[in-house]
Amino acid sequence: MQRGEPEETDRFGDLEDLDHDDPEVRAFAEHRARMARTGSKATVEGMLRGVDDFAQSANRTGGHRRLLAVIVVVLILFGVLFTIWNAVVFVLDTFLG
Repeated sequence: MQRGEPEETDRFGDLEDLDHDDPEVRAFAEHRARMARTGSKATVEGMLRGVDDFAQSANRTGGHRRLLAVIVVVLILFGVLFTIWNAVVFVLDTFLG
């Protein structure tokens, strides 16, 4: 069982009568478990859970949606690197210059 994955009994809940080996039933039960999960988005744990959900969703998709997810991640990383570079240049310019 992966980290953060709900327990088997919690995930299926009132779907106990359905076949647990059916991939569609498993996918629906996992979807319901994600929808029922509550938590504050204002905490670090809540934000990391959101990033984990985004990463898992991006890994399940294909085609244009996966490409779009990759582009979003690359743009975010580019923005972070640009900000870090500007901060380093500002600090070096202030102290050395």
